[in-house]
This record gives sequence, C-alpha cells and structure tokens, in this order.
Amino acid sequence: MLPKILIEGICSLQPCVERFTFSFILTLTPDANIVSTRFTKSTIKSCAALSYVEAQALMDDSRKIDPLITDLRNLNSLAKLMRQRRFDGGAFTFNSTEVKFQMDTETRDPLDIGNYPIIEASQMIEEFMLACNFFVAKKILKHFPSCSLLRHQPAPTKEMLEPLHRMATAVGLDLDISSPKALMDSIDHVVGVDPNCKKQMKILATRCMTKVIYSWSGDMKPTEFHHFGLAAPLYTHFTSPMRRYADIIVHRLLAAALEISELPENFLDSLRRTEIVNNLNFQQINAKMASRASIYLHNVIYFKKRPMDAEARIIKIKPYGFIVFVPRFDIEGLICLTSRGSKGEEWILDEAHQRLSKKGTNISYCLLQMVRIHVKVVERGPYRPKLQFTLI
Repeated sequence: MLPKILIEGICSLQPCVERFTFSFILTLTPDANIVSTRFTKSTIKSCAALSYVEAQALMDDSRKIDPLITDLRNLNSLAKLMRQRRFDGGAFTFNSTEVKFQMDTETRDPLDIGNYPIIEASQMIEEFMLACNFFVAKKILKHFPSCSLLRHQPAPTKEMLEPLHRMATAVGLDLDISSPKALMDSIDHVVGVDPNCKKQMKILATRCMTKVIYSWSGDMKPTEFHHFGLAAPLYTHFTSPMRRYADIIVHRLLAAALEISELPENFLDSLRRTEIVNNLNFQQINAKMASRASIYLHNVIYFKKRPMDAEARIIKIKPYGFIVFVPRFDIEGLICLTSRGSKGEEWILDEAHQRLSKKGTNISYCLLQMVRIHVKVVERGPYRPKLQFTLI
C-alpha cells in the first residue's frame, strides 16, 4: 500500500474536491445493454463519500428520495442485471468469508472477530469494476498484442475436481463437476443442506481451482487468455493503482494505446517483461501469506485472553482425527483423537464414506458433521504461541 497521505488524501476521491482521474465511461440502457464505451483522462468532482454500509442504508430507506439516492438505486439495478448475466454465462462465486477484527483503539488488540457482511452496495461496485477491467483488457490487447498484461485463470481439470466429487459422494451429495456453472448449481440445489454447509462446500470447491496469475499476452496462446472463474475471454487489473503495481502497468499500457504517452521501453524487452511478471506473481503469493499470517496472529492474541467453546464443521477426515472449520471466526484447526503413527489405533477410518469410528462403540465422526470444540492458545516454546483445538 502507498503511504496514508496518498491513499486517504492526494490520490483519493474526496467529496466536492476536484481530482484527476483515468476514467472508463460506460453508457448503458436501462436493461444493462451496452451503448458505448470510452477511455479518457479526466477531472472528477465527487458529490459524496460513502462507505458500503452508508450507501446500502440510503438505498434501503424508502422514505428518502434525492438525486444521489436515485443514482445509487439505478446503478444497483444495472449491476444486478450485469451480475446475473455473468452467472448465466458461466461465471461463479466461491468466495470465502473475509475476517473482520474489532480493534481496541489504544492497544490495537482485537476485541471481537466476525465476518464482513456481503451487501448489495459492495457487489454493485464490484460489478462495475469488473466491467471496467474487462474492457480495458480488450483495449490494450488490441493495440499491444504481444505485451499486454492480463490476469487469467486456467480451467481446472476433472482430476483436480475429483477429490471434491468423491468427498461429496461419501456424504450423499450428488455434485455435477462437468462445468463450473454445473458445479455451483449442484451445490446450491442440494436438498436438505443448510446454508453454512453450502458455503463450506463452495470454499472447498475453490481450493480445487487453478491459481489466478498475471501473464504477458505474448507469452500465451489466445486460448489461454481466458479467466475461468469470471467466465471472461479477457481480463486484467486496472481499477486499483493505489494498491497494486499491476494496475499501474496497465494504466501505462492504456495511456500508450490512447496515444497519451509513449509505451515504456521495458514493455518491449522480453527479458525485462519476464522479470516484471515473475515479481508480480511472487509478490501476490507473499501478500496472501502475509494476510493469512496476520489473521492467525490476531486470532492468537484474541484467544489467548478469551479461550472459548465454539461450533465447528468437519472438513477433512484423517486416520488420527479430523480438520475442522469454525464459521464464526473463519479459522481451521486439527482435532487429534490419537497420536499420529501410533500402533493399535482405537479409531477406524472408512475412506469410502469419509467416516472415523471408535472401535467397540457407536461413536463416529463424518465429513461436514458439526461438532463442539474448545479453542485456546498454548505455548509450544518461547515466543511460539499456537491455537489448540480440542473436542468437547
């Protein structure tokens, strides 16, 4: 991220303040059909600054009517149509939940853990950002077929989805893995499965997918440009130049395509392009790892002071126990029922039905079963605190 003074000040849109922008102007009919598209450097003067929650509250309040609220509602109506068309075209959403920490303003320690709510206002912004990225990708590729930076995701093979299929079959769920849309529809229409279970199945499905990466167009065949998850023939990152260097590269490509500026010489050097894209993908992995580490650290700080019981769902069966997912805190952990590698086990693993049973009893645990666990922090060594999950 850039320094705060840039993100929240100089580079950020402020109400009633003029800012220079690189704009994508999309003209739509009321039924979300595209009339025209245009790219230009511009000056913008925002009439308001709203959080997603504030924007949602304005749209939901039927007592209020003014030009701003009318615009928000119209945009939301268009976004819904655009979103549905994407899904009808094969796009899917298997997004996991995002963790939200309520922090102490003085100590910066977490006071509570929850999930960001998914609301229409955020989906509305997402839809228009996706549309912008689609059209920017098309524009730069037309002008620079060999050096356009694209964001793409190869389609997963049936072999990659087969573990998910076997897992679902073991617990009596019939999943269709013939296509991404068929997979999502079959998860959505499983009879008798609660919403949280469906959500967990979608998260597990996400883990079977291929990674989304950056590549230069000249290093791929046109058939490889496709973004599987978005069901888009072309895609790139343009809309977040304050937090991604990839977007800055695409800004420079688009400026050159519009003859606003010259194409940087680095983009014409194949060796330099390789260095750039390798670094982008490497730093993307680092960012994900840093995010996960940060979430884990804050969970450790939180549970160190507040050990507690919680509901969890079994997401993977092991010979010595199982891995659980705690929806409330969006964390996973291992429940060990016996020591690993020990002989004379009391537990029997039925791989075909993904079930772990205790010898001589009726006690058993199966995939997707809800269990009650206790979460606390233990010290594995000096300055090495770790979350520990135990079955209640």
